[in-house]
Amino acid sequence: MSYRNKIYVAFDADEDIRYYRLMQAWKSHSGDKFNFHDAHDINNLMPTSSELTIKTKLRERLKNTKLFILLVGSKTRNLHKFVRWEIEQAIGLDIPITVVNLNGMREIDPEFCPPIIRNELAIHVSFHKSIIAYAMGNWPQRYHQSKINGEVGPYYYPESVYTNLGL
Repeated sequence: MSYRNKIYVAFDADEDIRYYRLMQAWKSHSGDKFNFHDAHDINNLMPTSSELTIKTKLRERLKNTKLFILLVGSKTRNLHKFVRWEIEQAIGLDIPITVVNLNGMREIDPEFCPPIIRNELAIHVSFHKSIIAYAMGNWPQRYHQSKINGEVGPYYYPESVYTNLGL
């Protein structure tokens, strides 16, 4: 297995790209407080690439990923061509998953969460720099320990974690 050090962010590129761009801005302006190696920085894709080429390149990115972040907006659950495929790949590659609710929910959102991930071992958080950074630093280790212990299903941080982060 290759060394995994990247963060892969999946999202609805038509509706939710501004949230991904905001995460990139946090990274640029926050230094060590919100730092990640973006999997989207490798093997750039051309807008005219075929679906097969895109999926091949995305799979290469995922193989180098230590954490998969899924930005969940109002239409994410209906995206099957790429987002659902990306989720399937993350699950198959045993990559820890952080589900980020763009509507502010701090636990699984049954209305918007894609069905494929609802019962998977994943942490569900709200869209805020502090809690996402906390999940990036803590969830991968907790995920692997939970897998060893045979735990399944959605996770969320208790209110005390949000309070300690000033949220």
